[in-house]
Amino acid sequence: MAKVLTWNVNSIRTRIEQVKKIINKYEPDFLCLQETKVINELFPLKFFRNLGYPYCYLNGIPSYNGVCIISKYEATKVETINWCRVNDGRHIGIEVMGIKIHSLYFPAGGDIPDIESNSKFKHKLEFFSEVTDWSSKNRKNTILCGDFNVAPFKDDVWSHSQLKNVVSHTEIERNAMNNFQLAGGWIDAVRKYIKPPENVFTWWSYRSKDYKKNNRGRRLDHIWVSKNIEEKISNSQILKQTREWEKPSDHVPILFEIKI
Repeated sequence: MAKVLTWNVNSIRTRIEQVKKIINKYEPDFLCLQETKVINELFPLKFFRNLGYPYCYLNGIPSYNGVCIISKYEATKVETINWCRVNDGRHIGIEVMGIKIHSLYFPAGGDIPDIESNSKFKHKLEFFSEVTDWSSKNRKNTILCGDFNVAPFKDDVWSHSQLKNVVSHTEIERNAMNNFQLAGGWIDAVRKYIKPPENVFTWWSYRSKDYKKNNRGRRLDHIWVSKNIEEKISNSQILKQTREWEKPSDHVPILFEIKI
């Protein structure tokens, strides 16, 4: 079995000791990280190599965004895709031992859910459209990991009624997410094993002083697998304890296992 972990770390250099704690405790074989916020030349390669990860596949840009896949095993293929013709560090994919693993960071979409007045929201929907088209052609032996920036179901947020017009949970975004999933026949590896009323949230705003007390979370981070490898996955976990650590990311990791 191989362990795959995905996490929006909100700056790899800021969260480096937290990443080390996660590695020491869970020993993942692959780490799919988002919002690394560092150019490739300054990525902490030595840190990961010292922890037993000789292969680091990077797509970083200055100051924001950025994704990577950290691996114990050498990839036979590496690719990056710049959807919407924007070089903004939102995708990297590898193929290893016959499985394709992709680390994805979808646009957040700004504050106003309107494509006319908010170019960021328009970009988010265009990004979903292009990834959906790509998804329909890449649906075997594949794992999609990352921050999709949408909570697709009513019980993926602390209050559907209060968030239904808030970016990340609007009907148009949830429909875009559903079309994306249907296009590839993707299996939601989190909801397969973790279901409400058990807590499924992966993100809590920094604005909440006591995230546990208020628990005003959303499920923005996802792991999907292609239908043909559904029976090979097991043991999905949301590692929400990281949200309690000093200087946490506002996202928490998700970990699951796959037989490869």
